[in-house]
Amino acid sequence: MPVETAATTDETVSVELLDAIMEAFNSHDLDAIMAFFADDCTFDTSRGPEPWGQRIVGKEAVREALAARFAGIPDVRYDADRHWVSGDLAVSEWLVHGTTVDGAAVKARGCDLWEFRGELIVRKDSYWKTVDPS
Repeated sequence: MPVETAATTDETVSVELLDAIMEAFNSHDLDAIMAFFADDCTFDTSRGPEPWGQRIVGKEAVREALAARFAGIPDVRYDADRHWVSGDLAVSEWLVHGTTVDGAAVKARGCDLWEFRGELIVRKDSYWKTVDPS
């Protein structure tokens, strides 16, 4: 079930804004991260029961999902990033790495597809490449 959102012509999205979002994620500061999200935001996770993963709806639910990610991978970090912006749409490419609480190493290339209303995120759609063990 695709997400439908209204497109805007506001040119407030920038690479600098995406850098600030990345910095907030790397600091694990949920208040700073959530300041970038609109109340009616959605987050499509990389995994889940549907082709789009699992859709998390609303700012509080997204906050809980991100808190769970930080709890499950306490040292998670995103780097080697690049960003593109086109109007109210953007892409961030990154390398995620860390260690789960069970001791499993995480290292994967991924990207986020972003949709904004002004400077607020209304949709975050995440993709991770799956690394098969050798």
